[in-house]
Amino acid sequence: MTLKPTDTLRTRELSFFKAASAETFERVMSGAFLQRFPSGTTLLMEGDSVDFLYVLLDGSVELGAGWKSKDTTLAVLRPVSTFILAAVVLESDALMSAVTLERSEILMVPGESIRRAMSDDPAFGFAVSEELAGCYRGLVRSIKNHKLRDSTERLANYLMTQRARQGEKDEITLPHEKRVLAALLGMSPENLSRAFAKLSAQGVTVDGPIVRFSRVQALERLARPSPLIDNHFAQDRSQLGKANTERQQGVLNEPHNR
Repeated sequence: MTLKPTDTLRTRELSFFKAASAETFERVMSGAFLQRFPSGTTLLMEGDSVDFLYVLLDGSVELGAGWKSKDTTLAVLRPVSTFILAAVVLESDALMSAVTLERSEILMVPGESIRRAMSDDPAFGFAVSEELAGCYRGLVRSIKNHKLRDSTERLANYLMTQRARQGEKDEITLPHEKRVLAALLGMSPENLSRAFAKLSAQGVTVDGPIVRFSRVQALERLARPSPLIDNHFAQDRSQLGKANTERQQGVLNEPHNR
């Protein structure tokens, strides 16, 4: 499908593409095309060769993995975001599967164009390396969260993050169905229900996707958020990419912001 000017502009503002020269961006996008996929479409499977960088412009995508009889959710992406960047850079097979959770528009950029642009345009190559560094730091945060906290603490910090991102309100809407949320937090749906029940003592009540808070300070005392693990802040959606997320967290942690 031919790219509309608005799609091109949205992509131009996306993290590392902002660093590309006009010539580099035009060359990279010359082979790109837009695809619309219905909900439940498998975009790629673990082990597939990766020919394109995926840019999610509309909808949502679940990244997951499986082993033997187990499947898990690794991330849920919302617009505008990229995925499998590392596989594109290394020209390697995919380590994750990707499935649309709703009707989605995805821009597909040839991987060879990305690699050639990284070599020809140093500013673009450096910006891609920064994005990959941001992804790595996000992965370290996730591993620390899962290994150093119990399930109730993980849920408490997740709820604090969502509260910050939804305007510090005392009522939020869970952005994922509970099956997906349980997988993201590394627990079974039954354990997720038990963790929510334990948080009732901290004033957390749940009604379907709606979560209400009546004792935020008590929830924070249990969660004990750490800037070395969490990103509990309202992220500006105009600042896209993992590198920007890490920079914003660093600014918030400077002494004058404490």
